[in-house]
Amino acid sequence: MAKPPLIAIIAPGEMGAGVARRLTERGARVITTLAGRSAASAQRAANAGMTDAAEGDLAAADMILSIVPPGQALALAQQLAAVLAAATTKPLYVDCNAVAPATVLAIAAVIEAAGARFADAGIIGNPPHSSGYTPVIYASGAHAAAFAALNDHGLDIRAMDGPVGQASALKMCYAGLTKGLHAVGVSVMLGAIEAGIAEPFFAEMAASQPQLLAYFTGRTPGIFPKAYRWVAEMEEIGAFLGGGGQQIYDGAARQFDRLASDHAGAQIDEAAIRAFLGRAAQPD
Repeated sequence: MAKPPLIAIIAPGEMGAGVARRLTERGARVITTLAGRSAASAQRAANAGMTDAAEGDLAAADMILSIVPPGQALALAQQLAAVLAAATTKPLYVDCNAVAPATVLAIAAVIEAAGARFADAGIIGNPPHSSGYTPVIYASGAHAAAFAALNDHGLDIRAMDGPVGQASALKMCYAGLTKGLHAVGVSVMLGAIEAGIAEPFFAEMAASQPQLLAYFTGRTPGIFPKAYRWVAEMEEIGAFLGGGGQQIYDGAARQFDRLASDHAGAQIDEAAIRAFLGRAAQPD
């Protein structure tokens, strides 16, 4: 019987813990490091079947999956470089973060300089769920197929026939459309509320754009606790697109930064947007 793979996942956030739970349920062993993490992170890790390990022991894994906020991706690679360089047997390092191709190439350079293999990955969707839902993970680079071996443990990894940077480019385009649409949506909703025309604006959306209104009604309430993560992601998308695209997504980053600050504070904007969208649930 083949030995189950040992996978290190950094860190046990919602996505990292969701991926870990799926892997452990399908026979893999998963480790993480909880040094400096919150009690909530430790609980998520425990619930997902992850085992705490010292940072120096992470290189013993077959693969290291980096699943952190985009602004932390390069710093994590730099932090682990010394551990990887000292390891006799090198793991496959997979960057699964929403970063621009230029950023992922910089991360790859750090990891490869430490003597480890590297794969670029982009996650499309929400964390794996007990219902059976699984996000799609696109992977590129020479070692994408090795990463795709985790399909045998419940993931849906699709290896692309292209170099490092392609998976991240696909993620940038997809997130630019979906999360960029949220930035537009909350901006115009707040504009309508501040101008005192929320009711007629909602009525017009319901009459002429029912599908778009349904999209915002169903999804916008879930973005508030995530907005802090999307600030750096919008900046990465802007850097990827350049030109006018960069101006658009720099603005989106500022909007998500405003939402993140509001969510952590008085939640004034959040309450106003929830009330606006709540009209959809009100009887005629």
